[in-house]
Amino acid sequence: MKREIFVGRVGIGGRHPLSVQSMTNTAADDVKGTLAQIRQLRRAGCDIVRVALPSRSFLSPLKQIIGRSPLPVIVDIHFDPALAMQAMDAGAHGIRINPGNIGSNEKLKAVIRLAGQKKIPIRIGVNSGSLEKKYRKAGLTTAQAMVNSVLDKIKFFEDQHFFDLKISLKASDVRETVAAYRLIDRQCPYPLHLGITEAGTFFAGSIRSAVGIGSLLLDGIGNTFRVSLTAPPVREIEVARQIMRALGLLERGVELVSCPTCARAQVDLIALCKRFEAKIAGLDFPGKLKVAIMGCEVNGPGEASDADIGLAFSRSRAFLFKKGRVVARLAPAEALDRLFELASEAAGGVKHG
Repeated sequence: MKREIFVGRVGIGGRHPLSVQSMTNTAADDVKGTLAQIRQLRRAGCDIVRVALPSRSFLSPLKQIIGRSPLPVIVDIHFDPALAMQAMDAGAHGIRINPGNIGSNEKLKAVIRLAGQKKIPIRIGVNSGSLEKKYRKAGLTTAQAMVNSVLDKIKFFEDQHFFDLKISLKASDVRETVAAYRLIDRQCPYPLHLGITEAGTFFAGSIRSAVGIGSLLLDGIGNTFRVSLTAPPVREIEVARQIMRALGLLERGVELVSCPTCARAQVDLIALCKRFEAKIAGLDFPGKLKVAIMGCEVNGPGEASDADIGLAFSRSRAFLFKKGRVVARLAPAEALDRLFELASEAAGGVKHG
């Protein structure tokens, strides 16, 4: 079990559940737009948001954003330790620094003192692409070099009697990232923030993130994570939630399972699934609901008997089933609306904004 820390009201480590993060991509001085994006992220299921502070000229809007944000705000700092102190004075719930570009340990001492006084946690975020030169030694793997870097930085923080730490070791290479986290998990007591950095565009980046983050979560490694995509931030949360759902780590929402279709399918299953996902997007489910949409009698209801509710299609009929038992035979054109009615009943008809 990892040491417990708090980013605002969100507990990380200890016995706290896995938390999901994202980062705003609005202009640093766009208070209205940034807050709108944070609210959108919260509705999608984000727990913590990160905001960049490029320079001290953006401190005034940052303070407004932090003060009005519905989510705890971590401020992302590079190159200038003084910015970290100013971010904490502006109300940051946490800060993230990169040892590879933040400057000397001596400059960090004042940051650590202030964070200790204000009880603000610090994430030490090592990226493979910005490793300090002294760790790029011949014969060391990238994973081991990242681990050596972060262990030295942890030792420095501990020597300053600061322990409210969160650790990340990210690379764009999935195997290097996984190897680094597996090494550090055995060597430090601090909570780990997972991610594949610079994972890429929505499709490719989602796959790389699911493989890397998912394999670590299956190992029991990780306390919080971000899916880093070249895409709107809310898409990161959508992917993160799907990763958690696939691993059985999400305690609420709809899990849709559907067959890949074949020549037996007499309906446009792809279109039906897209329509169903669009319809349920506005429902707030208090628990978990597994829904199956199957293209033929081979895959449903038998193959999907563990689904709470579902549809299967023959040449002329649709079969509505619950837990593998057919409860209604319908015309295909009516089937999706009836399935949605059942899903809505399971959600108590509750819509979210």
